[in-house]
Amino acid sequence: MLHGSYLLTIVIFFPAAASLALLLLRADDHIWIRRLAMTIATVEFLFSLLLIPKVQIGVAGYQLEEFRKWINVPPINYHLGLDGISLFLVILTTFLTAISVLASWTSIKHRVKEFFVMLLMLEVGVVGVFLSLDLFLFFLFWEVMLIPMYFLIGIWGHDRRIYAAVKFVLYTMAGSILMLVGIIWLHNLSSTIVPGGTFDLPQIQAMLQSGAIRITTLEEMYLFLAFFLAFAIKVPLFPFHTWLPDAHVEAPTAGSVILAGVLLKMGTYGMIRFCLPLFPNASHRAAPIVATLAIIGIIYGALVALVQPNLKKLVAYSSVSHLGFVVLGIFAFQNISMQGAVFQMLAHGISTGALFLLVGMLYDRRHTFEISEYGGLATPMPKLAAFFLFVALSSMGLPILNGFVGEFLILLGTYQVHWNWSAWASTGVILSACYLLWSYQRVFFGEVTVEKNRTLPDANAREKWILAVMAVITIWMGVNSPYFTRRFAAPSQNVLDQMQRNFPQEAQTPSAPRRNEQATVAAADRGGRTASTTSQPAPATATAKIVIPSAARDLLLLFPASQHDRSTNSPVKAGPRP
Repeated sequence: MLHGSYLLTIVIFFPAAASLALLLLRADDHIWIRRLAMTIATVEFLFSLLLIPKVQIGVAGYQLEEFRKWINVPPINYHLGLDGISLFLVILTTFLTAISVLASWTSIKHRVKEFFVMLLMLEVGVVGVFLSLDLFLFFLFWEVMLIPMYFLIGIWGHDRRIYAAVKFVLYTMAGSILMLVGIIWLHNLSSTIVPGGTFDLPQIQAMLQSGAIRITTLEEMYLFLAFFLAFAIKVPLFPFHTWLPDAHVEAPTAGSVILAGVLLKMGTYGMIRFCLPLFPNASHRAAPIVATLAIIGIIYGALVALVQPNLKKLVAYSSVSHLGFVVLGIFAFQNISMQGAVFQMLAHGISTGALFLLVGMLYDRRHTFEISEYGGLATPMPKLAAFFLFVALSSMGLPILNGFVGEFLILLGTYQVHWNWSAWASTGVILSACYLLWSYQRVFFGEVTVEKNRTLPDANAREKWILAVMAVITIWMGVNSPYFTRRFAAPSQNVLDQMQRNFPQEAQTPSAPRRNEQATVAAADRGGRTASTTSQPAPATATAKIVIPSAARDLLLLFPASQHDRSTNSPVKAGPRP
C-alpha cells in the first residue's frame, strides 16, 4: 500500500485539533470565538484546495493513499484515499463550512462557542466519510457525523427542534444498522481468503471481482439492499424522505446549508463508491425500481414544493426533487450520466445552499418562514431580491449557470439507454421553474401587504460578500464545467468498468456497423455454444445471466462507442465529456 504525505489526515482532523483552541476561550467572548472559528474554517478550506494539483487528471484509481495498521483483531486499517469524485465533495464541504460560519456571525447568540465547535466537528465527520477506504473507518465517520448534527438541530433549531433532531437520528440509524450488517457480512466472507478477514474496501472489491469470494445471486441482492437502504435514507430517496423537511425547517441556517449542501451527498456518494462496484449484478437488477423511485421523487418533490406555504420547506422539497436526478444519473450506468450526477451533487450544494442562506437572511429580519407574511420585498431590499432571483434561476437549470450542466448531462446520458426515463424526469425541470418563480413572485413582487416589510433593511456588507461569492462560483461552474468533468471522467468510467468485470459477456458485445450486426451476433452465438460444450459447468454461486434485448442493442448501436461505454470493453480516454 502507498504511504501518503498525510495531507488527507490533515484535511480530516485539522478542524478537530484546532477546535481545542476554541474551548480555551471564555464562553462570553463571542467576538474572538467567531474570529477563531472563521480562521479555522478558512485554513481548512485552503488545505482542501491543495488537493487539486496533487490529483492527476485521467487517473482512475485512488490517489494520495494513506495506509496504517490500526487494530489487529479484527484487522482494521487506517486507510484513506481520494479520486476525482471525492475530491470536489471534500472541497464543497470545507467551502460550505466556512460560508456557514460567516452566515452565523450574528444569528447565533447563545452557546456560541459550542455551536462553532459542533459545526467544525460535523465537518470532520463528513470529510472522513468521503476519504475513507476502510469499511469500518467509513462507518465510524458516518456515525460521528450524526452527533454534531443532532445538537445543531436540537439546541439551535426552532420550535419543534427536538422532534426534528430525534427523527433525523432515528432514520439515519435505521439505515446505518443495515449497512453495519452488510459490512460484517463482507468481513466474514473475506476471512475465507485473508486470515482474520479484512474491512479494506479495495481488497474486498478485488476479491469479489476476481471470484476469490463467491456469493449467490440472493446474497448479493441482500448485501446490495443493506447498503442501498442506508444511502437511500440519507439522500433521501422517495419514500424515505419524510425526515428531511422537518430537519430543514427546524435547523438553524448553517445546519440547513450543511445538511442540503453536503450531508445528502453522502448517500449518492455511497451508491457510487459501494453499491455499484461491489454488487454490480444486483445494481443492474434493481436499476428499474431505483429509477422509478427516483423519477417519482423528482415529480413528487416538485409538486409538493409547488403548494408549500412555508418557504424553507419549499426549498427542502426541492432537494428531494433535485437529488432524484442524481440517483437517476447513477443508475443509468452511463459515463455521461454518471458525470452529470457528480456535477449535479456539486451544483446542488452551491445553489440550494445559497437558497437556504437567503431564506435564513429573510428569517433574521422577520422571524417567519411563511410566504404569506412576505410580499413586495423587492422595494425595500432590491439587492437581496436580485441575488434571490439569480440563485433561483441557477437552481431551475438556466443555461450558463451550474444547475443546467448537471441536469443536461444526466438527461442526455439517461436518454441514450432509457429514453422514457429521461422523458419523465424532464418534467421535473419544468416543475422546478414553476415553484421557484411562483414563490419568488409571492415573496418579492406585488404590493407590500405587511407594514413591517416596508422598513426591512437590505443585505449588509457581510451578506453581500457571502452571496457574491456564491454567485461567482455558480457562474464559474456553469461556463467552465470541463474543469470539473475532466477530473472525474476517468473515475466515473472506472466505476462502470468495475461493474462490467462481473457482468456476463453477452452484455458486453462491442458496437459494430449495422451491416455487420447479424454476422457478429451469429459468430457470438456459435462461440457461445462451443464454449458451453467444452468449459466446466458454472459454479452454483454464479450470478444470473443478463441479456440485453435486441431493441436495446439496436438503440445502443445508434451511438458511438464512447457514448455507451458500459456495453463495451474498449478502453476509454479520460478527459472532458460533452
